[in-house]
Amino acid sequence: MNIRQSANLKKFATLSVLVIALLTVFGVAAQDATEAATPSGDPIVIGVSGPLTGDLAQYGEQWKKGFDLALEEINGSGGVIGRPLTYDFEDSQSDPKQSVIVAQKFVDDDKIVVELGDFSSTASMAASQIYTRGGLVQFGFTNSHPDFTKASDYTWSTSVTQDQATPALADFAVTTLGLKKIAIFQIQNDYGKATIDILNKRIAEIGGTVVATQAYLPDEKDFKSAITAVKDAQPDGIILVSYVPDAALIAQQVRDAGLTVPFVSGASIQSPDFPKLGGAAVEGTYILGEFLPSDPRPEVQKFVASYKAKYNEDPDLFASIAYDSIYLVKAAIELGGPTRQGIHDALPQLKDVPSVVYKLITFDPVTRRAQSPTFEDLIVKGGDFVPLAAAQAEATTEATAEATP
Repeated sequence: MNIRQSANLKKFATLSVLVIALLTVFGVAAQDATEAATPSGDPIVIGVSGPLTGDLAQYGEQWKKGFDLALEEINGSGGVIGRPLTYDFEDSQSDPKQSVIVAQKFVDDDKIVVELGDFSSTASMAASQIYTRGGLVQFGFTNSHPDFTKASDYTWSTSVTQDQATPALADFAVTTLGLKKIAIFQIQNDYGKATIDILNKRIAEIGGTVVATQAYLPDEKDFKSAITAVKDAQPDGIILVSYVPDAALIAQQVRDAGLTVPFVSGASIQSPDFPKLGGAAVEGTYILGEFLPSDPRPEVQKFVASYKAKYNEDPDLFASIAYDSIYLVKAAIELGGPTRQGIHDALPQLKDVPSVVYKLITFDPVTRRAQSPTFEDLIVKGGDFVPLAAAQAEATTEATAEATP
């Protein structure tokens, strides 16, 4: 072996040692990064009270889809303060008799650090004092009754209240759609009762007239006599203060009775189950919604893409606000710690928490609700919720094309 070959071998040996050392360092670093991204320790547990069986079960199923996607993302990125986040979903059927039982169970379970739900304001408000006495935040993210968050500083919500949504619904029906003679179907629960007075007042203020109001029980199935009274009143349109199952049933029976005036409703029926259950009867229903999967914001499109990849469908409002709620809990834990008191103390301090539904969430310190709600004018078309403006533009284009020789 000559001197040059010996020198080259030494260089090669030195380089090999260096490469091995670098690979070892980067390998360890990669392993550390992987380990850092895996949450460990006892899980942080959220209690959820909501409907998984009964007439409102579809809302609970949509919640679960939003929860599960959010938790998959969070736990796949290191969890919350390094610990896994999970939930315990108890089926209340959104029945006040059951929601109070669930509330006591959660209060007695030290592992539960915050509660989400219930679905209806009635079920949530029945349980509020139990949560308050137990020092457990009750986050009713679908509770629109204005009085829900008045119970105590342990009751919080991102839901738009009837005080905000109902005047906007009246404006949508009377001013935007031009419906002057309004008939109303109203479910008899706290949500319906809180809505009807505001709706009547606002319709009168903007030049409309309520020509018929039909209240009904939550479990009512036969609306024939109510529909006869509504038909006799000759309305221009019908506002549904309803949930999905009853709204779809009313719509079908109204159409069967030969009444063809348009339906108008709010976000309470902005679920894919509404067109599925209602079929042709709900085609053309106008919805004052709160979420649109086609919203171009990057965070919305990222969420929609992930949701479609997991469930092969677009997210509805209820899956979306459930998803938001998990991330809101995450933000509160990161700020205040994984305890009941820590979350309670953190909520009023949260500022501009990103939200796929509400853009940025900051709570009003007095009402304990999200500030500055926004609405979307929608219509049911082809079994989907689509922007009203886009549907109208498409209809105009089609009419023009047909009129062109």
